[in-house]
Amino acid sequence: MRSSRSLFHTVAFSTLLAAASFATSAANAADKITIMVGGYEKQIYLPAKLAESLGYFKDEGLDVELLNEAAGVDAENQLLAGAVQGVVGFYDHCVDLQAKGKFVESIVQFSQAPGEVEMVSSKHPDIKSPADFKGKSLGVTGLGSSTNFLTLFMASKAGLKPGDVVTVPVGAGGTFIAAMQQDQIQAGMTTEPTISRMVKTGEASVLVDMRTVESTRQALGGTYPAASLYMEASWVDAHKEEAQKLANAFVKTLRYINTHSAAEIADKMPKDFYVGDKDGYIKALDEGKGMFTPDGVMPEDGPKTVLAVLSEFSKNVKGKQIDLSKTYTTEFVKNVK
Repeated sequence: MRSSRSLFHTVAFSTLLAAASFATSAANAADKITIMVGGYEKQIYLPAKLAESLGYFKDEGLDVELLNEAAGVDAENQLLAGAVQGVVGFYDHCVDLQAKGKFVESIVQFSQAPGEVEMVSSKHPDIKSPADFKGKSLGVTGLGSSTNFLTLFMASKAGLKPGDVVTVPVGAGGTFIAAMQQDQIQAGMTTEPTISRMVKTGEASVLVDMRTVESTRQALGGTYPAASLYMEASWVDAHKEEAQKLANAFVKTLRYINTHSAAEIADKMPKDFYVGDKDGYIKALDEGKGMFTPDGVMPEDGPKTVLAVLSEFSKNVKGKQIDLSKTYTTEFVKNVK
């Protein structure tokens, strides 16, 4: 018969094992991070799926789930509701939200140009500049999205007043194309691979190109930091270890993009992202991958351009005191080895 002392030791050891197992499970659970991507098949958000494909999240010991959401504004709402921990979307949401008293920050800056294009339907050759937008319906991914911000800015810069144009939420990809085919929109803002698909069929042409840093400066007056990983500042402050691991994974992904060909990158992406035209996908990526930063660092002049763009038309932002230093951080990306 086992002594009470022996029994005590056995129970104590079992309790320790259970506690250790629970602690390990808790640590693993703490590493589960859900990130909403504003359309992960879009080339502008390519680093999200590429990081997953390259295994960089797992290398950091992270369990990351990527969720897909066609419009950036909806992804932003999911973040504020606490349904996700991060968003891969445009940095300009960080500025817009601060004007509303919400503090979110870009912790990895993916790109220094929007990668967006304003396309004009071939049925409307009369639209030769943003000044011709008056009375037209313009496609955006969602109301309150970055495509909406940029569209309203172009209209305002061209001298149009609020109400001169109507922005219509049509998403991206197939829904955008259908809206233009059916003349629900006469022009609209979209990204690759949708741009190449419509140019190839002759259904639309490029009016304003923001796929490179140079063309973006011409269109918007400066560098426009766009795709990023942004998170609530309070979450980042409370989870610095996880934030650093995410920065490690994404900066390594940006380095991969910077040192590999478009064809090599495309091979790492899901085949359905090519939409039946891998050569077209590679060509578009080859021409546009210069938009990505090589190191995840915010371009120095970028935040000021974003603030100037939003201040041009947004009642939320115009006249508000915005502390741009609280809309992004380079703390984590600069620590990446």
